[in-house]
Amino acid sequence: MLVVARYHEIALKRGARSRFAAQLIDNIRRVTPDCAVGRIADQHGRIVITLRDESTWPTVRQRLARVFGIANFSAARSLPIPPGEERELAPLGRAILEEIRGRRFDSFRILTKRADKRFPIESPDVNAAIGAVVKQATGARVDLDGGELTVTIEILPREFLYSVEKLPGPGGLPVGASGRVVVLLSGGIDSPVAAARMMRRGCRVTFVHFHRAPYLDRSSQEKARELVRRLAPYQGETRLVLVPLGDAQREVVTRVAPAPRVILYRRMMVRIAAEIADRFGAEALVTGDSLGQVASQTMRNLAVVEQASRLPIFRPLIGLDKLEVMREAEALGTFDVSIEPDQDCCSLFVPRHPTTRARISAIEAAESLLDVPALMASALARSTIERHKFPAPSPEPVVEQLQI
Repeated sequence: MLVVARYHEIALKRGARSRFAAQLIDNIRRVTPDCAVGRIADQHGRIVITLRDESTWPTVRQRLARVFGIANFSAARSLPIPPGEERELAPLGRAILEEIRGRRFDSFRILTKRADKRFPIESPDVNAAIGAVVKQATGARVDLDGGELTVTIEILPREFLYSVEKLPGPGGLPVGASGRVVVLLSGGIDSPVAAARMMRRGCRVTFVHFHRAPYLDRSSQEKARELVRRLAPYQGETRLVLVPLGDAQREVVTRVAPAPRVILYRRMMVRIAAEIADRFGAEALVTGDSLGQVASQTMRNLAVVEQASRLPIFRPLIGLDKLEVMREAEALGTFDVSIEPDQDCCSLFVPRHPTTRARISAIEAAESLLDVPALMASALARSTIERHKFPAPSPEPVVEQLQI
């Protein structure tokens, strides 16, 4: 049995196409090590996967549906084209009839793509010939726009690939093709969606979660872990860095007036996240900010926070409203986790009336009251890394101390 995974955006990369396709093949291998997958090859603009055991197809189907870079995919069969018999389509017709035996459908269509342009019969003529065979055998009508059953035929050098079910993939670029980023994972609805959007653009993501233990319970850490477990299938093994920020927040409360505290917390977070990004070779930070959604996400405040980071900060949700983000979270499978109650980073040491129009001079004056490098060093020294594997032999992550 074969699986044909088709890509669209990768095909537009011209000189980089082979590199992107190789990354996609590597990602498919990462998520299917236990699925009896044999040879995987890029053949004329599609990835052809050999399954040595057809019983693994349901698992492979579930995993490929989350591999960024795949536009759509199908379980497929191969039929060799004997030399000199390129115009003989009867064996292909018989093979397709065997494949659809037992299926019930009232309408169908045939879609042929002639990847080998040397094949002497053009795609519309193949569609017509095979369509006539299917119509005669089943009595179903032809519907070129919305057939209940779609038979896909791909003509490669020396073989036909044919399939009767096309499943959607997530599209985009393969994870790893665009570099590495660090995502500040809050535990809310927004940041997991921002992470998935960056994965879809080819970025490999490391997550950083700031928690308040021992001042609050560990519920926010448990949420972060579960969110990472939900997102790991989209990129394979995933790192989660847990950073204790409670002591730094307490120091801010002790020394700084209430209004600018949230801005100071966030500037501290992006500084720490940039240090962690250096540790893992990441070139940018990512947040779930959406313009005007909360007090800290006004245009002025976002600009003041960004000035504390020596790395660019990407905000893939900046122009979305909450309903749009919620719909994406539901599709990802993270929404139900994100809405669970927890004692998160905003439930402690947050003033009742935070500033919405921060001035950089006032913020820098407030920071001068703090030993920012020492607070950062203390938080980093007590941070841990969790490696969440996918597919996982055990639900428990591998834990180690962060070394900066």
